Amino acid sequence: MASSSKSVSAKGEQAAAPQGRPERLDARMLETLVGYNARRAWLIVSAFFAERMAPYGLKQIDFSVLSLLAHNPGATSRQLCNTLDILPPNLVSLVATLDSRGLIERRPHPHDGRAVGLHLTAAGETLIREAEQTVVQLEADASARLTSRERETLIRLLQKIYL
Repeated sequence: MASSSKSVSAKGEQAAAPQGRPERLDARMLETLVGYNARRAWLIVSAFFAERMAPYGLKQIDFSVLSLLAHNPGATSRQLCNTLDILPPNLVSLVATLDSRGLIERRPHPHDGRAVGLHLTAAGETLIREAEQTVVQLEADASARLTSRERETLIRLLQKIYL
């Protein structure tokens, strides 16, 4: 089947597609969906994240755990799981990896003898301080088409969905 070099405009009319560029499909229905738009935005932000966090060896979940520990020293695994909405078995291997990298350490919890508090090591503190600065910049770059007020509004609206 021969491929057509035409695309459908917003008015439903056929228009020639620019040479070397793929046709744009009619996505108007999808573009009315929160999930579709959130996913498309996430793809852009996560691409920036992956590129800029590669030198630190951090994935998004690693960054989230280290950032939470930087701002909540001694947090427990249960607290991390609740905050990040992840299952305990998934956190166990993540904590082990961060521990083996020398970024976190386990200490007895001061109020609950059965719990263990997680703390950043000096290396972990240095890494997350630099990584947080990088993430702030990459988020600004990824959302550069938004004014700061629009960005704040977007964050607040997204939080209304999950908080």
